[in-house]
Amino acid sequence: MAKVFVTAEVEDSTKWEEGFRTHVDLFRSYSINKPIHFSTHEDNTVGICFEPDDLDTYMAGMDLPSTAEAMAFDGVKRETVKIFVLDKELQL
Repeated sequence: MAKVFVTAEVEDSTKWEEGFRTHVDLFRSYSINKPIHFSTHEDNTVGICFEPDDLDTYMAGMDLPSTAEAMAFDGVKRETVKIFVLDKELQL
């Protein structure tokens, strides 16, 4: 199962979180059916961990106009979005 970590700068982290929590149906369309873990910081940066069932579906979803609209609504500075597919693991 893939894990994806996304970072971004947002205009206002409180406003971003309020909007982010409204996008459940959009996230499900990306094949995400597990809890989404995220963090906001005082400097208006966010980090989000997704576990999509299908990585290709998730990545295609990130390029959809509906995703751009949701990000704009939430105040995401789109040019700052970084997507990391977690493909390495350190066993302890």
